[in-house]
Amino acid sequence: MAIAPHPTPVPTRAAAVTASGRPGSPLGADRVRLTGGLLHDWQRRNRTVTVPHVVREVRGAGNLDNFRRLADPEVGDYRGRYPFLDTDVYKTLEGLAYELAREPEDAGEADAQAVARDFYEESVALIERAQRPDGYLGTFYQSPQSPKKPWQDLSWGHEMYNLGHLAQAAVAASRQLGDRRLLDVAARFADLVVERYGPEGEPAYCGHPEVEMALVELARETGDRRYLEQARLFVERRGAGTLEHTIFAADYFQDAVPLRELGSVTGHAVRMVYLAAGATDVALETGDAALVAHLERLWDDMVARKSYLTGGIGSRHSDEAFGDRFELPGERAYAETCAAIGTLQWGWRLFLATGRADVLDHLERVLHNAFAVGLSEDGAAFFYDNPLQRRPDHEQRSGAEKDGELLRRAWFGCPCCPPNVVRWMSELQDHLAVADDDSLTLALYASAAVSSPAIDVDVETDLPWHGRVAVHVRRATDDPATLVLRVPAWADGAAAAVDGVAVPERPTDGWLRLTRAWRPGQTVTLDLPMPVRAVTAHPHLDAARGTAAVLRGPLVYCVEQQDSPAPVDDLLLAAEDVPGLVADDDHPWHVLRGALAVAPPAGDDPYPPLGAPAAPATDRAHVALVPYALWGNREAGAMRVFLRLS
Repeated sequence: MAIAPHPTPVPTRAAAVTASGRPGSPLGADRVRLTGGLLHDWQRRNRTVTVPHVVREVRGAGNLDNFRRLADPEVGDYRGRYPFLDTDVYKTLEGLAYELAREPEDAGEADAQAVARDFYEESVALIERAQRPDGYLGTFYQSPQSPKKPWQDLSWGHEMYNLGHLAQAAVAASRQLGDRRLLDVAARFADLVVERYGPEGEPAYCGHPEVEMALVELARETGDRRYLEQARLFVERRGAGTLEHTIFAADYFQDAVPLRELGSVTGHAVRMVYLAAGATDVALETGDAALVAHLERLWDDMVARKSYLTGGIGSRHSDEAFGDRFELPGERAYAETCAAIGTLQWGWRLFLATGRADVLDHLERVLHNAFAVGLSEDGAAFFYDNPLQRRPDHEQRSGAEKDGELLRRAWFGCPCCPPNVVRWMSELQDHLAVADDDSLTLALYASAAVSSPAIDVDVETDLPWHGRVAVHVRRATDDPATLVLRVPAWADGAAAAVDGVAVPERPTDGWLRLTRAWRPGQTVTLDLPMPVRAVTAHPHLDAARGTAAVLRGPLVYCVEQQDSPAPVDDLLLAAEDVPGLVADDDHPWHVLRGALAVAPPAGDDPYPPLGAPAAPATDRAHVALVPYALWGNREAGAMRVFLRLS
């Protein structure tokens, strides 16, 4: 039986990140509503399929029982191996706050929303009941069977990491639903942390960053600046080496040197980008220009030397970590789905701090590739790690058995990625636009209704499949306003017009700024050329030397074995073949079709002598290249992003 909804004040429906920066303030669900296109379809799939699936799996895994047993020991022992399983509930609740605030469009959405409501109400009640009088909340360490006491293992205990995800869920519930119950719980837990680890407390920090950005947003929501100061302390303290570096060395925890002295992103990839996101939040709130500049340098180094073509990060399976610069093996790419989400979180904040269009270009790449690949087309199975190559005999680490092969899984023993996908999908609209009193900036493109102080618009686009963006003015003030449109670096030769008349303005630093006294009914069109293009790899990127990959717009493409009559490892890509790759818009995946040369058999000698003549390629194969985000939705087989150069 569903629990009756808690009485709530009128919500603000503000964005997940409410910082004001150079481009303006982010517009949230009260100002941006997805109306069609790919991102709208993603959100609908999220609310009708992924949310019910994740709710069912979280229940089945016993996460709610871990809260329930604190009041009723007869429920049984703590379930699960890890001390951070509370966050599976919190991340799910963060996404549900958004979904419960939306009006269902049909009976299917209404049914899914009922499932979400039951889980939400039951979870909130259990969380309230489980919290200790002093504010502490962590079902693993509150368990009588716990091998350690609270705060005894900051390196691996994840207690403040748990607080971070609780606080983000609480802020979402407050803003989207007007429900402050979780906010009260999170504030009491945060107060305990401030008392214990604040300016007068122990100079320590959590082994897994995440609480930093949550504390900043908690300060923004509550007005309590103590939380901002605590976030700042955690950022500044890290690197002092106070964590116990068991299993992995200090670099894994970003604890070898202070963040301001870090020369490159390092260690566990999710930890790193969460830390950087929190540090960017702190810099935004405190006006720390030097910290912003340092974070820009870390971002630029990561994008140029430690990111896969898809935007994925983390090349080492052993510690889910960044490798050295240019250490980016395709078939062993870890590129965790959570790391993609962390990159999106950091990049969005860095954009707010700097206004850089190229940061958004990378976010667009991550969104449509490294993030999107983590969820199956049907919305109910996931990749944890995301390689760029699969050999015919390769066993994808994160796969599940299906007809003897390995593909996506419905759930994991460490299920951090699925609830993370739920919350990010629910918050997509919060990362599309920013505004101030006299300007509206469209940062990422999707069909949406957007309202801002100066101008309201309806955006229509079929990106990433087609390159036209139409912006229809729905409301405008009498005063001039500036409409700011991002022109991606991949869109060479972009053209814009107002009511069919070409504009004289030209893009600067990736932005097209159009200042007018706008009238309702006017239409701005931005045409972004999307030819198929191919890229090679930096000469220091040994794993991809002698290969090339195919892109169109923001999408990275790959070849799966079922779309090639020849082995994918034998396909050859030549520059003259690229113009012949044409998008098939009748295919639901908009695949690229064309003919590629096929290399003759390589022989059995694994190390032929230098200068040995290679047999010429005489055969050609008609192939289809699919968007990388959609690979692995059919039977398992070989796959390649980077193809051998002809």
